[in-house]
Amino acid sequence: MVPGGRALMGDIVGWFLDPAHLNGTGSIQQRLLEHIVLCAAALLTATVIALPIGLYIGHTRRFAGVAINAANIGRALPSYALVVMILPVSLALSPEYGLDPIPTFVAMTALAIPAILIGAYAGLRSIDADLVEAGRGMGFRERQILTGVELPLASPIIVGGFRTATLQVIATATIGAIVSGGGLGRFIVDGIHNQDYTTVIGGVILVSGLAIGADFVLAGVQRWVTPRGVKLAAARRDEPSDVAPPVPSPSTP
Repeated sequence: MVPGGRALMGDIVGWFLDPAHLNGTGSIQQRLLEHIVLCAAALLTATVIALPIGLYIGHTRRFAGVAINAANIGRALPSYALVVMILPVSLALSPEYGLDPIPTFVAMTALAIPAILIGAYAGLRSIDADLVEAGRGMGFRERQILTGVELPLASPIIVGGFRTATLQVIATATIGAIVSGGGLGRFIVDGIHNQDYTTVIGGVILVSGLAIGADFVLAGVQRWVTPRGVKLAAARRDEPSDVAPPVPSPSTP
């Protein structure tokens, strides 16, 4: 590593250890808490909206085309463009909070809805129809089939949708700092404005660490909710076969 690189690494380590960045207003602790609270609020709101819709269309197969097409349109919207589109409306409705945090929160919620909705729908659609019919044949009501048969089997795919939504929300919360939002993106935006690239790199490291940590936790949850039978079936598929392939007999002239 060149001397300039060593100096930059030293500056970054010093930035993280600076007492001014560890406590008080604008500290790492405060910005991290702002980021997590904003992301959690957006994910909770998106879940309340998207999960029931995804479960309904996945269970009943009704309005699936309309819901999925609308969700795909939402996934195609750029994060920053959505924040800017919401900004004039939020300022008109709420001059006090229209700049921060309403535009970022609404954009985060809107971008999380498609992943959660499609994850719930795809999870229920992945279940063998014979299992559902067997439940009906045993006299289960539709709610019992949903909660007792479909949800346990679909839960890994549903959690996968939450993983995608979480990463989208963390990234959008970072972009939201451009329109005077809080969170870890504040370090990046302020660092660029002040040409303080040590602060920029520190903010990037914090955002990346939060995204990787959240995805690691949700990956553990996804493994935990996967039914044992599904895990065993996947393990059998991955195991190499001990049986040698048959040797073709030589053909007779």
